[in-house]
Amino acid sequence: MPNFARPPPTTQYALLSFPAPHVLLVTLNRPRDLNCINSQGNAELHEVWEWMDDEPSLRVGILTGKGRAFCAGADLKEWNKSTQSNTTKSPMPASGFGGLSRRKGRKPVLSAINGLCFGGGAEMMINSDLVIAASRVSLGLPEVKRGVVALAGALPRLVRTVGKQRAMEMALTGRAYSAAQAEKWGLINEVVNVDDCVGAGGKLDDDAVSKKVVERAVQVASEIAGNSPDAVLVSREGIKLGWEGIGAEEGTVMLNETWVRRLYEGENIKEGLKAFVEKRKPDWKDSKL
Repeated sequence: MPNFARPPPTTQYALLSFPAPHVLLVTLNRPRDLNCINSQGNAELHEVWEWMDDEPSLRVGILTGKGRAFCAGADLKEWNKSTQSNTTKSPMPASGFGGLSRRKGRKPVLSAINGLCFGGGAEMMINSDLVIAASRVSLGLPEVKRGVVALAGALPRLVRTVGKQRAMEMALTGRAYSAAQAEKWGLINEVVNVDDCVGAGGKLDDDAVSKKVVERAVQVASEIAGNSPDAVLVSREGIKLGWEGIGAEEGTVMLNETWVRRLYEGENIKEGLKAFVEKRKPDWKDSKL
């Protein structure tokens, strides 16, 4: 494990690993429950992403799932137990479902969608910065079929990604969609063909599928991590301002007033320009923004 300023959080329901320099991989680890996230799991993931944002050496995060599912949503058995007994459900962390659906963090997070992706799982995907998905993926927002609502931040953000009519279709019908359809609508950046990941009996091998999708996500994450960490953070903030409904002119002013002066005063802009002139690869420093 790399040397960190502070040790990573202890997690029961997720595995933490570091597949490439400056990259954190978080693997949901409840395969028998299709990686449904319970109250403790939400709290753990909130801590993980908070830790990643605070850890200077980490620049990009990846979320994936173990087994045949990415995440099938909330733990409905836990939810049903609290509803039937009229007990108070454990509060959702401020960052929302899985610590991602309403996350205010600064560093980019990619979703490596290896399998089933429903409910809260889809909400985390919608709030991810980039999405790499296996061709076998099935995803959707089936909450209306269970009498609940996608309240973890996906609905107002979904409409900005796919448009009103498509967002209405997803939210009101509860249908499942293929990776190809989601890519066509702009919910997925890249679909990885996993037809060659066949195991015994001619069925897709879950581990082989996950490995292939994660490998591609790590390649993309490494590409991002290889850029100026200061420039990545500020660029991401600029995109987020528009996604959250800020007008172009107002967003540009806010970005300049909040981030650009700090960017120009940092080490990495000087290093990037100097490396260009000297025709060499930049030696980036951990961001201090």
